[in-house]
Amino acid sequence: MRAQLLGLCRFSYLGGRGFQVEHGSIEDRRAFLYDPARLARRWAWFESVTLPGLVGQSDPDYRVVVMTGPDLPQPYLGRLHEIAAAHPQIAVELVPPMPHHRAACARALRPHVEAAADWVGQFKQDDDDAVALDFVARARRDLRLLIPMLKRDGRGYCDYMKGVILRASETGVEPLPRHVYATGVALVIWQRPDAPQSCIDYEHWRIGSHMNGIAVNDRPMFLRGVHHDNDSGALGPNYPWTDPPGDLAPLLARRFGVDLPALDLMVRAAALPGADRPKWGR
Repeated sequence: MRAQLLGLCRFSYLGGRGFQVEHGSIEDRRAFLYDPARLARRWAWFESVTLPGLVGQSDPDYRVVVMTGPDLPQPYLGRLHEIAAAHPQIAVELVPPMPHHRAACARALRPHVEAAADWVGQFKQDDDDAVALDFVARARRDLRLLIPMLKRDGRGYCDYMKGVILRASETGVEPLPRHVYATGVALVIWQRPDAPQSCIDYEHWRIGSHMNGIAVNDRPMFLRGVHHDNDSGALGPNYPWTDPPGDLAPLLARRFGVDLPALDLMVRAAALPGADRPKWGR
């Protein structure tokens, strides 16, 4: 049985809809997304938090599509191409502004779906989130738990709901060990390769209304960045781990390849408060 793991990571993609922060025009959104200071911060989060999990998976059989616009300013566009050139699992898709975000994401993902696969597990994350270094291996192994459901329904999800929220403000990074229902990171949508929908077509916060699935909470599988530049920043339904370690830095280094003290210094240097959003950080 061939199981493909296919991920989508959006890096400051310029398009219509799909955003909670509204703009009056596409030019206003371009100015917001491509503001030099904002892009520098986004890249710092991407490089420090997201990238280790994108390129360092213990199972090398996967593909992650990094989606951005063809006019993403340099040096960031060049850096993305350099990463893709160095890591065969990474592909960069340049998608021009489109009015519908779901259609834009489908355009980025569709060329990378393996038609010969029996099942395709799609997952998505933002450019400040991360999956654990064994995420691909674990998702492929746990597919067996879903097979009866998939054969019956044609699709199903596996929600790896244990992780750490990295809540950042002018005082530094506060790591919050949490179980979060369908946070959207480390949420795998399994379906046939000819399915017309992509993982973006299913709102993660109500995934249970779209399909059946399972939740797995035995080990930390996701990091979610919550900071000044978030589009939303709401934590969603969550509750603490039963017995978290006093110091999460060793766990983040081992499970995600993330240097928490260095990230904390970066955030303190930026000295930015949380985002001005109604539910930010809650």
